[in-house]
Amino acid sequence: MTSAAPFSGFCRDCLKELAAPVRRCLACGSPRLLSHAELYRLTLAHIDCDAFYASIEKRDNPELADKPVIIGGGKRGVVSTACYIARIHGVRSAMPMFKALEACPQAVVIKPNMEKYSQVGREVRAMMLELTPLVQPLSIDEAFLDLNGTERLHHHPPARTLARFAKRVEEEVGITVSVGLSYCKFLAKVASDLQKPRGFSVIGQAEAVDFLKERPVTLIWGVGKAFAATLERDGIRTIGQLQTMDEADLMRRYGSMGQRLYRLSRGQDERTVEIDGEAKSVSSETTFNDDLSRPDELVSHLRRLSEQVAMRLRKSELAGQTVVLKLKTADFKLRTRNRRLESPTRLADRIFRVGLQLLEREVDGTKYRLIGIGVSDLTHPDLADPPDLVDPLATRRAAAEEAINKLRDKFGKASVETGYTFGQRRRDQ
Repeated sequence: MTSAAPFSGFCRDCLKELAAPVRRCLACGSPRLLSHAELYRLTLAHIDCDAFYASIEKRDNPELADKPVIIGGGKRGVVSTACYIARIHGVRSAMPMFKALEACPQAVVIKPNMEKYSQVGREVRAMMLELTPLVQPLSIDEAFLDLNGTERLHHHPPARTLARFAKRVEEEVGITVSVGLSYCKFLAKVASDLQKPRGFSVIGQAEAVDFLKERPVTLIWGVGKAFAATLERDGIRTIGQLQTMDEADLMRRYGSMGQRLYRLSRGQDERTVEIDGEAKSVSSETTFNDDLSRPDELVSHLRRLSEQVAMRLRKSELAGQTVVLKLKTADFKLRTRNRRLESPTRLADRIFRVGLQLLEREVDGTKYRLIGIGVSDLTHPDLADPPDLVDPLATRRAAAEEAINKLRDKFGKASVETGYTFGQRRRDQ
C-alpha cells in the first residue's frame, strides 16, 4: 500500500501555505486558493495578459471600469480586443466593428494606441525575465516561461514564484494576467485560458489524458475551422476519439498533422521554450472607412504606414531586408507582394519607395479596403542602409529623415509632416 502524496497548496492573495483543503484562506479569508498534487513539480508556464489593450485603457481611465470597452474603430474596422464586460454581450476579437456595436451598442470604442500598449508589454516582459532567462514571447501580451532550476534563485517553487509575479504585475503595472502551469507547452497554454481573468490553472501529467478526453478537437493547436470540418466529416469531434486511434492511421489520413493529433491528444509535447522566439516581421496596416482605388489616396496611406514601421524598427533596434506590401480587395481577397533588398533597412523613405513600386503594379482600378506595409528577415541595424552609390539623393533623404525623427522625438509625431501625409492627416481630422 502506497501512502498518499502530501497536500500542496497556497493562497494566491496572501501566499500563505495551506495545510489541508479549505474553501477560504484561514489567514486572509480569500477564496482564491491553488492546490494540486503536482503543484510543486511543474515548471513550464504560459502567461497571458487579460484583455490587454482594454485593461490598459481602463487602468488609465477609471471611469471605464464598469463599462463595456472595445478597442478598434472605424465603420470598416475590426475589434482588436474587448473587455470581459463587452464579451458577455458577444463581442469577440476580429469581429467587424458594425457587428460588435450591434451586439453591444452601449460599448465605449477606443482607437488602439500601439505605442502605449507596446510600452506596457515591455514592462511585463522585463518582469518575466527577472523570473527566468527562458522566456519565449508569442505576442505583445503573452509568453511561455521555463522556470526549471529557478527555485534556488527565488527561494520558492515555480508555482509560488508565478503567483508572486501575477500579484506584482497587478500592483505595479495595473493590469492582470492569467497563468497556466503544466509539464508541456500545449497544456500550459490550454491551462492559461481556463479561468480568465486573473486565472491560475494547473494541468498535471497524471491527469492529462482524462482532462483532454471530452474536449473538442479544436483545442489542439493547428486545428482551425477548415481542418475541424474535415475531421467532422470523418466523424471525429472530440480529442477522446483521437486517443483511440492508431498513429499510423492518423498519418495516412492527415499526413504530418496526423502525428500532431496523435501526440497532442495524449498530452505528448516535447517542444522546449525557445528564447529566440521574437517577432519575425514588423508591419503596420490600416482598414479604410470607404474602399479606395485612386493612386493618390493609397500612396498617402502607404507613406504614413512606412513611417510607423520605421519608427518601430528604430525603437526595437532592428532592420529588415524584405519589404512586404499587403492589400485586401473590397471582396476580402488578400494580395501580398514582396521584394528582397540588397541590404537591410529601417528607413521610412526606403520602405516607402519599394512599397510604392510594388503598389504601382496593383493600381488597376481595383478597389481596396485595406493596405499594409512591413519588413521581414529582421536583423541588427548595424548593417542597415549603407551609402547608395547609384542614387546619391538617397543619402540626402536619409539625413533628412534622421533630422525629422529627432524633431518628432522632441516635439511629437505630428510636429513634422511630409508632403505625402500632410493632406491625409488633414482629411483624417
